[in-house]
Amino acid sequence: MSNQKIITLLTDFGLKDVYVGVVKGVIAQVNPHLKVIDLTHEIPPQNLFAARFCLHNAYPYFPPETVHLAVVDPGVGSARRAIAIQLPNGFLVGPDNGIFSGVLENLELQNIKVVALTNSEYWQVEKPSRTFHGRDIFAPVAAHISSGVKLENLGEKINPESLVKLSLNNITFTDSGIVGCVQHIDHFGNIITNIYRSYITKKNWSLIVNSNNNNDYFSSAQTISSGNTYADCQLGELIAIIGSHGFVEIAANGGSAEEQLNLKYRDKVEVYWL
Repeated sequence: MSNQKIITLLTDFGLKDVYVGVVKGVIAQVNPHLKVIDLTHEIPPQNLFAARFCLHNAYPYFPPETVHLAVVDPGVGSARRAIAIQLPNGFLVGPDNGIFSGVLENLELQNIKVVALTNSEYWQVEKPSRTFHGRDIFAPVAAHISSGVKLENLGEKINPESLVKLSLNNITFTDSGIVGCVQHIDHFGNIITNIYRSYITKKNWSLIVNSNNNNDYFSSAQTISSGNTYADCQLGELIAIIGSHGFVEIAANGGSAEEQLNLKYRDKVEVYWL
């Protein structure tokens, strides 16, 4: 069985330009034998919440020692830290702006190590571009980690408690149900909430959303019935289901829930017990 090390890539670079290819080229310069897997390069530009969700959703499906390189970096070139994190089952490399919050939220901080990437020996160039740290810092560091370089060689140790946290609205439990929010909208226009399947403790429930996305929540509220599959409603109708990721999501059979509801990231949603 091959012991080939894996680096995953998650960015908002898109595929129109050469940015993704250049990142892969830098990794290959360090070690051409590494296996590079694209998670996605279609994160909406600078959307940290989408990056947080997608990385969190992908992380469990990779073998130990995988290095996850994530670059959605609106603060590139600023004082925000470049970091690498060692977890019990792998590594994270990227900007300290909260995109790793989803992966980290269920881990004990005493079980992780974090360094600021201050050792330019492991960068692509000693003076990196102010706009492309993905190429000049993060890609070579990820390749060096996958090639066996120890975390402590990469820079200064920092306290995991000091990492930037990208927090969603808190889940609230009420007598009538659960209040949560939108945490992601996928390629199909499915609206994924932060309400996890284990929170659904009753058989019969529906979802209430503010379809007009205005401040008068209850006057414009829309109720969406729950089901088990996308096909448990008529074509074009909305349905609330538990998605493959384990969260409550809103879908439109054969269409886009996003287009119908005009909900945005962090908008309020509510599970209502029937």
